Formats: sequence, structure tokens, C-alpha cells
Amino acid sequence: MIRPAQPADAPAIAQLILLAMGDALAAKLANSPDREVALQLFERFAAQTGNQYSYSNILVWAQQAEVCGMIMAYNGAQLDELRKPFLHYTRSRLGFTGQPEDETQPGEYYIDCLAVSPAHQGKGIAKKLITALLERAAAIGHHTVGLLVNKGNPKAKKLYIHLGFKVMGDQALLGGVHEHLQYHLEA
Repeated sequence: MIRPAQPADAPAIAQLILLAMGDALAAKLANSPDREVALQLFERFAAQTGNQYSYSNILVWAQQAEVCGMIMAYNGAQLDELRKPFLHYTRSRLGFTGQPEDETQPGEYYIDCLAVSPAHQGKGIAKKLITALLERAAAIGHHTVGLLVNKGNPKAKKLYIHLGFKVMGDQALLGGVHEHLQYHLEA
């Protein structure tokens, strides 16, 4: 069942964020090769409001009491505002010195992360989460939904293309090159 995330979901959400972004990018943001440091970082921010990793930006797929998948999205016009508390914390507490590129822009409802736990993959959960997110975006007045997909993840790209997303070009993000995809909602 798909539902809005709650603060109590933060531990499961943190695991899924790491799954979505990969250990290398998470380690870069946490400024530590220790996976536990990254998990604690994302759990902290998933439990709060007012940041890009907040539960308030997330829909989860829950089976009984278990969070099996999640999709995180927000208004691209709010990227700087939502990123600010996270970057302040990582710079002041963890010594992060990077400057992430803008991965989205105004006019785009941006899918930041999508992940389904390995035990639940292959059951159509990701597709259902994306569909629910597209409906949510349309309901709050957005016309374009965008995301970045890692060039090394053709399976994810195939899913997005199958659902109607179009490749808009390449986008750098913290040393990696991704493809920027968009879906245009009907007015």
C-alpha cells in the first residue's frame, strides 16, 4: 500500500536512500567511507521537515509494518532552500566541502530518490510508486516531473522510458554524469 511517509519511517527510508544513491555518493555526502555514518545522516534528515530528504517529501510502499520502497520528490524551485539545512549540517559537523550541482530547476517536480528493497524488487512496486507520484504532482499543479538516472543503470532508464519519460540531456552531479529525464503531465 502506498502512503505518505511518517517520521517513524526514517530508519527504513535512510536504508532506501543509500540503495537509491549508492554507497559511493552517500559516502561523498557524509564525508566518510563508514556506511553507518551515512545511514545516521540520512535517518536524521528523513525524520525532520524542511529539507530535501524529509519524510514530508516521500511516499512509501508499506507491506504490513514494513517499508519496502519509497519515492522522494519536491518542487525544483525549492532545491536551494531544501538543500541548505543538509549542506549546513554536513559542512559544519562532517567536514563536507563539495558543492553539488543543481540537479533540478524551477518548473520541475523533481524525483530525488526512488528505491525498492531487494527482497521486494520485481513486483511492480517502483512502477506503482512512480505512478502515484505523477498523480500527486498533477494534483498539486505541476506540469513537468524530472529525475536523474545514472548512466550505469539501464534497467532504471528502461522503466522510466516505458512510463513515458523522455531523455532531455546529460547532467553532472558530484563527479558522476547522469541522464536528465522528464515526464510532461497533461494540463
